[in-house]
Amino acid sequence: MRVLVTGGAGFIGSHIVDALVDDGHEVSVVDDLTSGREADLNPGARLFNVDITHYDALHQTFEAARPEVVHHLAAQSTVARSMEDPYGDSLVNVGGTINVLRLCVKSGAGRIVFASSSAVYGDPSYVPMDETHPVNPRSGYGISKSTAERYVKLFSDTHGLPYKLFRCGNVYGPRQMPGGEAGVIAIFAGQMLRGTQPTIFGDGRKTRDYVYVGDVVKANLLAMDGRGDNDVYNIASGGEVQDIQIFEEVRRASGSTVEPSYGDPRPGDPNRVSLDCSKAADRLRWRASVSLADGVQRSVDWLRRSTEP
Repeated sequence: MRVLVTGGAGFIGSHIVDALVDDGHEVSVVDDLTSGREADLNPGARLFNVDITHYDALHQTFEAARPEVVHHLAAQSTVARSMEDPYGDSLVNVGGTINVLRLCVKSGAGRIVFASSSAVYGDPSYVPMDETHPVNPRSGYGISKSTAERYVKLFSDTHGLPYKLFRCGNVYGPRQMPGGEAGVIAIFAGQMLRGTQPTIFGDGRKTRDYVYVGDVVKANLLAMDGRGDNDVYNIASGGEVQDIQIFEEVRRASGSTVEPSYGDPRPGDPNRVSLDCSKAADRLRWRASVSLADGVQRSVDWLRRSTEP
């Protein structure tokens, strides 16, 4: 099958590309390498160094790739940046997604799998949050992702484009670099391996629902057929983990003895996130399988290897 992955040189996308190539698909990648790394890209995939906000260049890519399925992961993905530059955030996450959708229709792509985020929910009215939970994002990032979701549904209603929307929890694992705001496990690991003191924003009781990157890859592969089309799915572990628990897991995996410092909570950060993933289990036959302890150990081990002189 011909498959196009936007953001395919990025943290999650490069793992999806690996799995697609291993399964024998003809894989094309769109990535402007702003945050993606060509070194992480499988040599069996064809790279198009293209910005998704540039419609003409993206059009040429779609004509060359002729995708049957599109995994759309290219995004501006940091909450802090979305609050500082909401226009730039929306340009990529909304405008770029519209370009991808237009070209899916124009090229005759049979399906789009869109990587959204649990950030669309905002603070919970109840936990765990299922897919019917009110959408009330607290950040520019959450707003842009929820708006992009609406455009995916619009293009499906208007043009018959099949889709699956994945509202992912906090994805972590190998290849996640410690510089990114969203990658708290990678950030803590990088700091502990360097012997510097990590900062927890807030009192350490803020919670997130973490999911290992390999489990997200499995969800994307399951999404490529028609089962469960035209619906939204939470993709996470279905657990609620405090920041201080994450700190302790990373400290254990890295062998560090450092204590955390504490900073002020950041604007746009919900206080609690816990997701109900039963719909993905029922309709896609997907469940997260990698435990937090195992996933953190794999992440720390990879970062240690990748930063060795």
